[in-house]
Amino acid sequence: MDLDELFPAKPDDPLTQLGKQDLDPLSVDELHARIAGLEAEIARVRAKIDASVSFRASAEAIFRK
Repeated sequence: MDLDELFPAKPDDPLTQLGKQDLDPLSVDELHARIAGLEAEIARVRAKIDASVSFRASAEAIFRK
């Protein structure tokens, strides 16, 4: 999926800008650090999704009673 499809109305969005950055000037160590940072962000987003799903399921369970 293209980043433009995900963020069409936000050209200055940090994720859009990140995808456009030139990686050529970065060293291997810098690229590894970049991957680690991105993986940490992915984990943070996944945790937020899990918390949101859990919260919704809890709310639905309360209102079903």
